[in-house]
Amino acid sequence: MRKPNQIAVDRALLLYVLALAEPHGLLSDVKLQQLCFLCELQTFGKGFKGFHFEFFRFAYGAFSKDLDNDLTSLRRKERVENFTLSDQAKEEVLPLLQKGIEGVEPNEKIKEIIDAVVATYGPQDTGAITTSVESVELSTPQQPEFKIPIRDIVFHTTLLVPHRIEVQAEFTLSPAILAKLNAAMGY
Repeated sequence: MRKPNQIAVDRALLLYVLALAEPHGLLSDVKLQQLCFLCELQTFGKGFKGFHFEFFRFAYGAFSKDLDNDLTSLRRKERVENFTLSDQAKEEVLPLLQKGIEGVEPNEKIKEIIDAVVATYGPQDTGAITTSVESVELSTPQQPEFKIPIRDIVFHTTLLVPHRIEVQAEFTLSPAILAKLNAAMGY
């Protein structure tokens, strides 16, 4: 279960991913889910934790109910319309997030990973990015040498459980920035 500070980080990073993806054209729920899954997977692969979304196998790749709920909540708070950030999100949330990233090495590294993932997969259409996700091979801690592509995993199987993954460092924000971010996001 995500803690309140993790939810705030997830929502702020979600807004950041939306801002990065916007220039690449049409975004959909499926494409956003796949982008965030790949961002999370890449950060874990490099020993970091940015997002805290649990993902499970869905008909179109990976799906996170937490991500879906956060997007819905940001829409209700009028920080996102469809997949476009509101002026308030662009002018208040993103600068606060940037301030929380600057000078904090793990945050800077996580930002770099997210930037690279969105630059690589953002231009792809939903079908191509879903194919990319379904090609990802996962293993379990019990059998790390046994890898299985996501496309071969049974639907509704849990793919990613962040609180069970050990990392070197996590994306963190000071209490002052967290409070300002929550206020800027309407929470």
